[in-house]
Amino acid sequence: MKHRIVDVHNHPSWHGHTMDRLVKNMDKHGIERTWLLSCETTPDELNAAPIYHGIMDPRGLSQPLWMVVEGLRRFPDRFIGGWAPDPRDRHSRARLKAAVDLHGIRVCGELKFRMRYDNQDAIAMCRFCGELGLPALFHLEAPAFRLRQECRGPQEWPEWYGGDLSVIDNMCRLCPDTVFIGHGPGFWREIGPNAERSAAVYPRGRVKPGGQAPMLMRKHGNLYADLSAASGWNSLARDFTHARRFVSEFQDRLLFGRDGFDGRLIELLEKLDISDAVMAKVLCGNAERLVPMALAETSPDISRARESVEISASARAPL
Repeated sequence: MKHRIVDVHNHPSWHGHTMDRLVKNMDKHGIERTWLLSCETTPDELNAAPIYHGIMDPRGLSQPLWMVVEGLRRFPDRFIGGWAPDPRDRHSRARLKAAVDLHGIRVCGELKFRMRYDNQDAIAMCRFCGELGLPALFHLEAPAFRLRQECRGPQEWPEWYGGDLSVIDNMCRLCPDTVFIGHGPGFWREIGPNAERSAAVYPRGRVKPGGQAPMLMRKHGNLYADLSAASGWNSLARDFTHARRFVSEFQDRLLFGRDGFDGRLIELLEKLDISDAVMAKVLCGNAERLVPMALAETSPDISRARESVEISASARAPL
C-alpha cells in the first residue's frame, strides 16, 4: 500500500490482541497510527451480549480509560487516544476535560451505551466535545426489529445502543460545532432505503438511492462516517456501483477504520478502483484533518474540518 493509513477505530485488549500484538498487526497492514478508543459499556449492558466477555480483557469491564492511557504511554507515536465517559454520570464532562488535560485524549469515543444519544445529558456532553475540539464517534444499533423484540415479554432485553436514526438528526442539529462520526449496524444498514423492512443486521443486495444515512450526511456537514467493522465493510461490498458513487460524494467525510485486525477493508477499497487522491483522503487525510498528527497540536482544527464539507463537487477529486 503506497498511501499512509490511519485506523480511526480500534480498541485495547480486543480479540486477543495485547498492545504489542496490536502494534505488530498495524505494521503488518501498513497502518501508521490508530485511534485507540475506549468502550465503557456498563456491566448490565455488556451482559446483554455475553459474547463480549470472551473477547475483552477480564481485568476491566469493557475497555476503560486506563487501558487507553496504557497504550498511549507505551506507544505515543502510534496511538491517538479516545475516551467516551458515560453521559449519565453527572461528572462526565469534568472527567472528560481532565482526560484531555492529563492524558492527551483527542477523540470522544466510542460512545456505546444503552441510551438515546439525544437525551439532555448526552447532548450536554456532545456540545462540550465541540468546545474541546473533540470529534465524537458513536455506535448506533437500535433497528426497529430489536426494539419490537424488547416488547415481546418481561424477560426480553435485546442488545441496542444509541437509538434510531432520529437521534443522529437531533445530535447534529443541537450540536452544530461538534463533528460526529457514525459507526455500527444501526448506522450502516441505513445506507439504502426501507431498511426497517429487513431484520438483517447486515443487509445484502444492491443499494438503491434514498437511504437515510446518506440523506443525513447531505443534511448535516458535521456528520462523518467510520467504515470500520462488518457493518462498514458490508455497506460498500454489497454493491460496488453504489459504493463508488457513495465514496465519490462523501470522499471528504469517510474515515478508514477496522475495529478488528484484518485487511479486508483495504482490499475492498482497492477493488473499487478509486483515484489516488480519493484513496488518500479516506485512508488518512480526513482523519488527519480532524485530529492532526503533529504532537504540537493538542486539538483538531474543527473549523477546517467543517470547511472541507463545503467543497464544491467540481473541486473534489474524481474517482
